[in-house]
Amino acid sequence: MASSPALSRRAFVQQSAQALGVVAAGMALPGALAAATTRTAAPLRAPRASEFTFARLRYDSGDWDYNPKVCANLLDAVVQYTEIAVNQREVVITADSKELGAFPFLFMTGHKLVRFSDAERRGLVRYVEEGGFLFSDDCNHDVNGLYAKTFEAEMVKAFGPDPLPKLPRNHALYSAFFEFPDGPPRTSHELNGWGDNIVHDYLRGTERHGRLGVLYSNKDYGCEWDYDWKNKRFRRRDNTRFGVNVVVYAMT
Repeated sequence: MASSPALSRRAFVQQSAQALGVVAAGMALPGALAAATTRTAAPLRAPRASEFTFARLRYDSGDWDYNPKVCANLLDAVVQYTEIAVNQREVVITADSKELGAFPFLFMTGHKLVRFSDAERRGLVRYVEEGGFLFSDDCNHDVNGLYAKTFEAEMVKAFGPDPLPKLPRNHALYSAFFEFPDGPPRTSHELNGWGDNIVHDYLRGTERHGRLGVLYSNKDYGCEWDYDWKNKRFRRRDNTRFGVNVVVYAMT
């Protein structure tokens, strides 16, 4: 596939929004989320150029809808710490959807088999090549688990040999908003003896045009962030802060 010119995330979403004829106003929330985030099986509208929408990838082979509270919790963190406007509604979308390109951030998770059709694989490749950002989070947090093995195999089919090298600790992702000088923060799920019983001190990714197009985690951030956003007040440290880095990186 011929490489397209480098395209910033903001230009990517601006072009996508214009192509889809966006007319609705954004949903900038002034404080913590006013109501629980709701889902829709098909996008109601594309996001505005400056607005963050949590889009979740639906794939038929596995449990794509695991960790349903991640969206509301992450949106709350974005609103709390940044000035990025958010769309309160989670969007569920498939890789072969013609509307996929309207969403610069795409979340994928699960424990089970990952298998894409040829059309879905082509859609993901096009999405990444044109500036989209896929965050794939392995709920098994196990490098030998079914999700890890099959997702990685799909990335080889999509992007060629060795598509997911480890990210260095000085990668821009770790300083996109908050500073994480030691690399990706640990999760409690890594430390509980499940999975491969190893704390992963790295994330992996696919880069295109000098930017991450795929971010891949075996750390199970999804389960770490799957709680009601109102319960953050009981935590000594907000564990969704790294999610803010991921969103800011994806949007800029």
